Parts: sequence; structure tokens; C-alpha cells
Amino acid sequence: MRFYDALQMDPSVLKQKIRASEDTGERRKLMAAIAVRSALIVLFAIMVISPAGKVFGQENSPMAVAMFCILLGIRFVDFGYCVRDSLINFAIVFVLLLVAPSAAAHMNPFLAALVHSAAFFVILFMTSDRPEMGNAGLYTFAYIYLSGNPVSGVLLGKRALLTLVGYVLCAAILFVKHRKKNQDVRFRDVVARFSFSNKVTQWHLQLALGVGILLALGSYFNLPRMMWAAFACGSILGCYSATPVEAKERVGQRMIGACAGSLIFFLGVQILPESLLPFLGPFGGLCMGFCTDYRYKTACNCLGAIMMAASVYGAHGAAALRVVDNLLGVAFGFVFLVAYQKVASLCCGSEELDGIEDPSV
Repeated sequence: MRFYDALQMDPSVLKQKIRASEDTGERRKLMAAIAVRSALIVLFAIMVISPAGKVFGQENSPMAVAMFCILLGIRFVDFGYCVRDSLINFAIVFVLLLVAPSAAAHMNPFLAALVHSAAFFVILFMTSDRPEMGNAGLYTFAYIYLSGNPVSGVLLGKRALLTLVGYVLCAAILFVKHRKKNQDVRFRDVVARFSFSNKVTQWHLQLALGVGILLALGSYFNLPRMMWAAFACGSILGCYSATPVEAKERVGQRMIGACAGSLIFFLGVQILPESLLPFLGPFGGLCMGFCTDYRYKTACNCLGAIMMAASVYGAHGAAALRVVDNLLGVAFGFVFLVAYQKVASLCCGSEELDGIEDPSV
């Protein structure tokens, strides 16, 4: 195996190959691939996000972050239908990511919930017809993150230009990597399969409605950093066909990771000199590249998130808020999942859902 090929693999696959290999040299090469891959992703993120913030305004960095995540994912996962229809729908997805979060921020809670849920459902329907591929997690993150950072006026105009740049880059990669796939499958074939009794459709609705309602409630009650709660909620509802028992296990994993990450940040603030604190975020991103366990991923994610919020809430306040928002999010997500599945079973005659590995947020 070439070193370049190893860099394209997921850490979980690389770790499996390391455990299976009996060749010391091969094991070292694979371990080096994990480290180099993680470092390259962090460097690439800095190279994409930092210049975008300088050119289009720091308030529009969230769109650059969303664009970066989609950019990484679109290399490996297509939409399951021909590239012509994919490019058209991809443009619609970017428009929804641009318009819906900012529009919902100026609406009453009922309309905001409708806009969030409808826009998010369309995004999921167009991009995530195959839940096992995991790309739904990318668009869940992107939509929630942009909903937590809406803009208006001149900044919205600049965000539109950045969105156009992001679409051109991502669409080019989509075309180059997937133009020969699914040539006989049209998007209308996906639409033809739409049914409220379809498990994928139920999953899309469960995720879109739950996240949309929570985002609207957070805005209405003006809860601080509510997107963190929405991320946690999405991690529960994003488990394809998850049963309440599986969701309960996910709740525990999420809270363990959130508490651990917040504690690590808190201790880091106490121990590290102030000049090193800005590196906690990139350090978390670097460690993320080594993680395969959801708890550890959640903990690593906390470092960068809390670091960004510390300037507003203080280091200790941001760490505490991370735990509280995650608790609110998983609690809402679990209750919504149980209620939704009961209602869906009664109204649509859908079977009880049996889990498939989820696209994590």
C-alpha cells in the first residue's frame, strides 16, 4: 500500500490494519499515516478558514468552516444519483445553507421552526439517501453551525459571495470524483421512492423536525450558545433507525465526552501559560484525527468550541455552558426521538426502527 493511499483512509480503518499487520515496518507506516493525515487536515482547515475570514469578514468564518467540512466529505461520498442532477441539487443545498438560517433568525418561533425543519429536510433528502455513508452528519453540522451564526445586511452579501466560491470548489470536486457514478439514476428516481412509511424518510423527518424545533426554541428563549445543544440533539436523532435503547447509550457517550472535554479545557486554562491557550483548539483538532471512539471525538471537539466561546463567556463559564447545553440537547433529543417514533408508528404504520451505524455530528 502506498503512503498516499493510507492518507485517504479513515482512522478506524487504519487502526484495524495496524492491529492486523504483523510487519513492523508496515505498522509504523500506518501509524505515521494517521499522524500526517491529522496534521494535514488541521493545516488545510487553517489555510481555508483563516483567509476566508479575512476576505469576507470574521462573522462569515462559519460558512468557511461548513464549506471546509463539505469539501472533505464530497471527495468520497456522492449523492447516489447522476452528476448532472447532483450539481443542480448541490447548488440548492448551498442556497438553503445561506438563506434559511439567517431568515429564520428574524421570524417568530413557529415560522422559524417551519423554516429550519423544511430547509434541513430538503438538504437531507437531496444529499443523504444512503444513511450508511455518513455524509448526513456533515450537513447536519453545517446547518446547525450556520444557524448559530446568522448574519444580515452587508455581511449576508459577503456570505453569499463566499457561498458561491464554496459551491464552485465543492461542485468541481463532485464532478471530477463522481461523474461516472450512477449515470442511469436520476434524482426523480429518488423522489419516486418518497413515502412517509419509508424508513429513510422517517429518519430525515425525525432529524429535521427535532433539530428545527430545538433551534427555534433556543432562539425564542435566547439561550446562550444554543447551537451546542442542537449539535448534541442532532447526534441523538442522527442515529439512523436508532431505538430508544440505542439512543440512551448514545446519550451517555455524548455526556461523558462533553464532560471530559470541558474538564480538560478547564485544567488546561489552570496549567498552561496564557500564550499557549489559543493552541488548545488546533490541538483538539489534531487529536480528533486519531480518534475512532465517539466519546473521544466529542471530548476533542470541546477544546476548539470552548476556546472560541471563552472570549464571550470566559474560560470557566464557557466550559460549564458546554456541559449544560449538551445536557439540554441530549435530553431534548432523547425525548423527541421516543415521542416521534411512537407517533410515526401510529400514523404511518412504520416498523420499529432497528439501528444502523449513524453519521455522527
